[in-house]
Amino acid sequence: MEIERINENTVKFYISYIDIEERGFDREEIWYNRERSEELFWEMMDEIHQEEEFVVEGPLWIQVQALDKGLEVLVTKAQLSKDGQKFELPVPNDKLKDEPVDEHIEEMLDHHFTPGNEDHSEDNEILDFLLSFRDFEDLIQLSKRGGLDEITTRLFHYENRYYLYVEFPEEQFEEEKIDDLLSVLLEYGEESQLTIHRLEEYGKEIIANDVFSEICKHF
Repeated sequence: MEIERINENTVKFYISYIDIEERGFDREEIWYNRERSEELFWEMMDEIHQEEEFVVEGPLWIQVQALDKGLEVLVTKAQLSKDGQKFELPVPNDKLKDEPVDEHIEEMLDHHFTPGNEDHSEDNEILDFLLSFRDFEDLIQLSKRGGLDEITTRLFHYENRYYLYVEFPEEQFEEEKIDDLLSVLLEYGEESQLTIHRLEEYGKEIIANDVFSEICKHF
């Protein structure tokens, strides 16, 4: 995979179809299987993070070019405008190409960066987050904080780390409440760029629901 760092907010990379297949992905999967395309994308972003220290935080803008022998992807971290009302894309105009973006991949990747699940209506949107913990003791201490039982939670173990999946139905939680709860969670863990789909397929589910109350029962 070839990586080009454009600026502190933007990175461009090229990956050939041969490289994609060597990573264990079928070419058809990345076009029509949303979960596998997301898994491939985050695998590539992990590699970019290690090589370029490109930290993913907040909303992203993704442009995908489908070329004859591979994919060219431009990833930009969006920023809030000065009035805090809208996102701005800090991409130099001379770095952007006026070529069409492939709709299939754009649709699949966009799903990950849109809060909630597409199976829910706008009236019943769900915000979900995945947090990583190095030590189970951190989860025990977090569980003792109290006031977290109303959150929908699942706990997984994957590659020597614990992952807490949390959901906030918007009809149940106000934005300020979500911010307060997330601030507590992030005192003990850190947001992960893995997807829940990867954990469900490759990780081990330890607690299926009510994670905090279950931990408190035994610790």
